[in-house]
Amino acid sequence: MEYAMADATTDTITETATGAAPETAGTTTGSYEPTERTVPTRSRERASYDRALVHSILDETYLCHLGFVRDGAPVVLPTLYARVGEHLYVHGSTGSRPLRMAGSGEAAPGLPVCLTVTHVDGLVLAKSAFHHSINYRSVVVHGTAHQVTDPEELRTALDALVDHVVPGRSADSRPGNAKELAATAVLRLDLAEVSAKVRAGGPNDEPEDAALPHWSGVVPVLRGYGTPVPAADLDPALALPDYLAAL
Repeated sequence: MEYAMADATTDTITETATGAAPETAGTTTGSYEPTERTVPTRSRERASYDRALVHSILDETYLCHLGFVRDGAPVVLPTLYARVGEHLYVHGSTGSRPLRMAGSGEAAPGLPVCLTVTHVDGLVLAKSAFHHSINYRSVVVHGTAHQVTDPEELRTALDALVDHVVPGRSADSRPGNAKELAATAVLRLDLAEVSAKVRAGGPNDEPEDAALPHWSGVVPVLRGYGTPVPAADLDPALALPDYLAAL
């Protein structure tokens, strides 16, 4: 369908940005510097390298798709991530393919990856099939991912991953023990080669189609949470935490 719908998928996944060096670890000012290969071949007016926009898109959700090449073939895996300053931390297990391929320790070569995050904000229904589209916000990050081996950084990353999904949860759960930490691994990917792309607004119908008797407009796509369901063995005296009630 749309023939413009590929704008939200193919272009978003394949176009990248080579970023400028981070100003400070947690800055939200400035931009990632575009280079020749970061300029989209289509809809380049939708591309952005604004650091604050990139951070806002990354911080609003927690599921990414991590792409890499294994044995000459592309592999894309869905996984959790969290942003801490100009680093993304990606969750995995010590036996997973990306972790094994990245190697262990700072001296390891790391794993070249492409990480993508996309929000679907609306279905854009035009009078013509060709101009159907979606409203979206996306970020693409390219770089070399390294396994986190420093114990302090690993605990920081794991707390960030938990709190990114449910803010406040890491303080309301038992920290990982030595056995659990040994079975859990995290990849770090620097935010350096980054681009964002956004599509917003209504359909872009041709003027000659304006009088056609077909409904056109935007169907908003909203994300929401249901009422938390307690575990079967939960003590009934334990009230729902405020951080869950606020979701």
